[in-house]
Amino acid sequence: MKELSLTQLVPILQLAVGPVILISGVGLLLLTLTNRFGRMIDRSRAIIREISEGNQAPVVVANLNDQVQILHRRAGILRLSITLAAVTVLSVGVLILGLFVAAFWHVELVGVLVAIFCVAILGLIGSMIAFIADMNLSLRAAQLDWKLIEKSGPQ
Repeated sequence: MKELSLTQLVPILQLAVGPVILISGVGLLLLTLTNRFGRMIDRSRAIIREISEGNQAPVVVANLNDQVQILHRRAGILRLSITLAAVTVLSVGVLILGLFVAAFWHVELVGVLVAIFCVAILGLIGSMIAFIADMNLSLRAAQLDWKLIEKSGPQ
């Protein structure tokens, strides 16, 4: 293997570092998802504490139980979304390494690199679909609160 000059190495590094932009964007998505997950867990604990105190009207307890069920479903969906986003970041990291290796050692890895890129994008798409599902469940939980207020009337 012949040694590369700095002027030959720079384009290889530029090629390999390009997908870092995707990692940055998905990192922000992961930050959003983990914040939502943390808030959802805190809300779940508060509702369970409220139920355990036992001084609620039956209609309120039923509403709180429905809220906890929705939060449990949301936890699973958010976990899936976070996992798929993490798979995206992992795949892009492997893609960057593969691009660098292929360019540095002049190895044809086009098929493998395309497959890795497809896995990364599919992970991102799956994460976004799960995020949308979480948003819809979140709205359903808010609707339960609105219905409770309608039933009980203004305080």
